[in-house]
Amino acid sequence: MKHIVGLPLLLLVLANAQAQSPLIGRITDAVTGAPLVEAFLHFEEAGRTITTDGEGRFEVIGLAAGAHTVSLFAEGYATRQEIIKVPDTISSYYFTLQSLEYDMRVVEVAAVSNSGGWRRLRNVEGMAIYAAKKNEVIELSGVMGNLAANNAREIYKSIAGLNIWESDGAGLQLAIGARGLDPNRTSSFNTRQNGYDISADALGYPESYYTPPTQALERIEIVRGAASLQYGPQFGGLLNFVMKKGPRDKKIAYSTDNTYGAFGFLSSTHSLGGTVGKLNYYTFYQYRQAEGWRANSEFGQHTGFANLDFTINEKLNLGLEVTAMHYLAQQPGGLTDFEFEADPRLSKRARNWFAVDWKLAALTLNYRFSDATKLNIRNFALMAGRDALGELGPINRPDPLRERDLVAGRYRNFGSEARIIHRYDLGGFTSTLLTGLRYYQGFTHNRQGNADNSAEPRFEFLNPLDLEKSEYRFPSRNLAFFAENLFNLSNRWSLTPGLRIEYIRTAAEGYFKQRIFSGNQLIFERRYDDTRLQERGFILLGLGTGYRTGAQTELYANISQNYRAINFSDLAVVNPNLLVDSLMKDERGYNADLGWRGNFMDDRIRFDVSAFYLLYRGRIGLGEKEVTTYFSDSIPLTSTVAYRTNIGDARIVGLEAYAEANVWRLLDNRAEAPSLVVFLNGSVLQGRYLSGLPSAVGKEVELIPPLNLKTGVSFQYKGWRAGFQYSYTHRHYSDATNAVFVADATRGIIPSYGVADLSAAYTWKKYILSTGINNLMDAVYFTRRATAYPGPGIIPAEGRRWYVGVRVMF
Repeated sequence: MKHIVGLPLLLLVLANAQAQSPLIGRITDAVTGAPLVEAFLHFEEAGRTITTDGEGRFEVIGLAAGAHTVSLFAEGYATRQEIIKVPDTISSYYFTLQSLEYDMRVVEVAAVSNSGGWRRLRNVEGMAIYAAKKNEVIELSGVMGNLAANNAREIYKSIAGLNIWESDGAGLQLAIGARGLDPNRTSSFNTRQNGYDISADALGYPESYYTPPTQALERIEIVRGAASLQYGPQFGGLLNFVMKKGPRDKKIAYSTDNTYGAFGFLSSTHSLGGTVGKLNYYTFYQYRQAEGWRANSEFGQHTGFANLDFTINEKLNLGLEVTAMHYLAQQPGGLTDFEFEADPRLSKRARNWFAVDWKLAALTLNYRFSDATKLNIRNFALMAGRDALGELGPINRPDPLRERDLVAGRYRNFGSEARIIHRYDLGGFTSTLLTGLRYYQGFTHNRQGNADNSAEPRFEFLNPLDLEKSEYRFPSRNLAFFAENLFNLSNRWSLTPGLRIEYIRTAAEGYFKQRIFSGNQLIFERRYDDTRLQERGFILLGLGTGYRTGAQTELYANISQNYRAINFSDLAVVNPNLLVDSLMKDERGYNADLGWRGNFMDDRIRFDVSAFYLLYRGRIGLGEKEVTTYFSDSIPLTSTVAYRTNIGDARIVGLEAYAEANVWRLLDNRAEAPSLVVFLNGSVLQGRYLSGLPSAVGKEVELIPPLNLKTGVSFQYKGWRAGFQYSYTHRHYSDATNAVFVADATRGIIPSYGVADLSAAYTWKKYILSTGINNLMDAVYFTRRATAYPGPGIIPAEGRRWYVGVRVMF
């Protein structure tokens, strides 16, 4: 442990020995004096672009002595060009930019219209290194669509290769996966809000029951598998939701956003924020409700968030934020294949309910030792719970109207992550070292037993002291050290090696019961006590490299090891539709990327094209197994059930591409000219099991659409905006045996489907009117088959729906 703590300090000492004096400075608003965050400085002779930090400060090392032409620009401000001289000693420059003299609300929209809200992370941004990693950023101010309903098709339209599950029409739970990874509650990603964990248990149960409201977000950051070194070893990478901040030029700003739509959908969002002295604050509250497209699918949701950001002095900044979310949703259950074909709006379950209560808190500290060295500490905590209530029996049987099954989970987690980032000169070029330590402890308490036989949302056990199914406690501990160093070896070539040293301790203590019925008569019951403890330590390595092929284009490549611990909490649920292997092992493997990205013609053409290779050792998936049950002196009962286990080693390869062109601006690039952006987002994937279960070897890896395509067009002129997109997902399998059909519909084919979405908006002064139609052609389709809630069985996606919304800003 002493060696782990001492390593980052040693690296910092060595780096400081190499350090040379940087060119430093600050950019502020010419009128208010407020610092301009993420303003750009482009050094033309050096061909380098840097950005300011959260206090408007910048620093650059490695500029040759002499005169340099620098262009300064920021969103909503007039561009400025200066000639500066770089001597051999420290130089400080302080620039101001003049705000443009027209409505900032229009500027906010226009500033990102060229990219439809899509960009990539800079090589070093905030307290992280993203050089040579495949990454994307969704700037929500530039995204059109049904944001009130968290419509993932429209929000993530620019992210290549995503498989999106649609379980409800309101986006209560985000379910996305990439590169053949399980989309279920986005569990293959390390999911964060403002840089800290928000899932149930980052190690033992990384499912996300809370999705931050899109209307409260500034941006969404996605980093693929190479994020494993900085953010945790998951195969999917990082998904980080960045919340809005209060405006820095106003003491108080209020906005209200209200949307009404089909099937009783209503969303009302209110936000308040501003800057008073050294305090920046932002808070919002959202209420949503709907009756639902299918019967028995009503819901009501409350979400609140508050952030306080206090600048103590030029070096120290403290932040505090809290989040609270609660929703109650009725679940209509799944359907069999025949029932879906006959009537996809049918519901066979009227007694199923789902309730989620999520509370988060975070305390952050940012300290600037110098313009070259910064410290960030994030302390965070989660207190949450989720209850699933209903009839979990096979969907090809009617609801027996017996006592319902109740699964209750409680989560109590705490974590702390410290990062130091240091910029230094090496060989005349700026290099960056990032080191960090992370401590995390989780505690999950899972209970499963009988509840009453009514149709009401009563989440109460009938026998809380002697549950009929199971009760488990899952304590977990995690300690990790990570380091990455961006070496700029020339004006074109960079190299980024990194490592992560990980220790994981997971345990389980509890019991489960085996119970056999004849009709409604219990004829056999046995309790099995269960205690487990597993500790493991390992090192993950990674390497990335980037080469600038032009002023605005780059070749990039990376390879990074990954690791995923088994979910002990999966073992705690007794499910008549699924058997779980009690001897499952952790998953290992690696991600590799090779791509070319950039833009041409002053950002009017943007692209990112890449190939990837993912090796998955001991992939956990869904197979099948014959089970023979013996009890009393009766005849043995043999049946084939879905079986969750380590299927085997899998190889997944693919091409992922996103490109867009502002066609109008290619012909007419005047500032007042309209914008007409055409985009294409596609992926071609192929996955095979190389070894493992005989029933799976040589088969296609499940949850991999061979072709995933999104294309569309967006138009903007003055205050008018409109967009259309079409999404296509090709036929693929839902389990490792490549089953086409099973009677209970928990496994089988996911047929090909295509969905169109249309949206429009008009901005006038402080008002924004928006409207749209989702699933414009009223396509009948489904994206998933469930073995448990919200099924089991086929979960139909929603049909055509409309919405209209009004936003007012004060």
